[in-house]
Amino acid sequence: MRVLNLYAGIGGNRKFWDKEHTGLDLDITAVELDPKITKIYQDFFPNDKVIVTDAHPYLLEHFKEFDFIWSSPPCPSHSRFNNLNVAQGFPPRYPDMALWQEIILLKHWFKGKFCVENVITYYEPMFNPIESNNHFFWTNFWFTPFRNTTRGIRRVGKNDKNFGLRKERTGFDLSKHNLETRFEKQVLNNCVEPELGLHILKESQRNIQPELFNPQGARG
Repeated sequence: MRVLNLYAGIGGNRKFWDKEHTGLDLDITAVELDPKITKIYQDFFPNDKVIVTDAHPYLLEHFKEFDFIWSSPPCPSHSRFNNLNVAQGFPPRYPDMALWQEIILLKHWFKGKFCVENVITYYEPMFNPIESNNHFFWTNFWFTPFRNTTRGIRRVGKNDKNFGLRKERTGFDLSKHNLETRFEKQVLNNCVEPELGLHILKESQRNIQPELFNPQGARG
């Protein structure tokens, strides 16, 4: 099974994508733009093919080569923090439309299963998502949403007790990489929790999907 993991980060969603947890033989290609983050990913997943490039054009050029695609496009321009920033005097900015471009591309032309992940948007989303664990997901299959376990543990410093909780939930020990506090916090906060990534991949393999599922997704 050929898997494409876009905007891979250090691999939170991918952590349990192995034979032991999935029962599947997976050939995983990860795409990440930041070489520093790529080195961390490769340390955790040495058997994956890792490509350092912009995931957005890579998807357009290679999507037909895969059976399952996960994409987590950059989220800051869609986040509800935008409303807070504007209220504090910062100028508004355009949402990054790459998110919607990828969903439209995959919905219309991709023959396999896909999952596009992002934050809960500050505006009404263009397509109806599945809401799970304080994230939005756009898929062409149904998965049972997880309850929220991330709210309130992201905006913390390295010495805050919640920082240890965040590391525990993602399961990544980054101590040997000697990262700056802000960077370590950033890469961990960008992780989808591994149990959710595993759950979504396994749910995508159902032979029979729920009859009432709308292929555009449904808020959980």
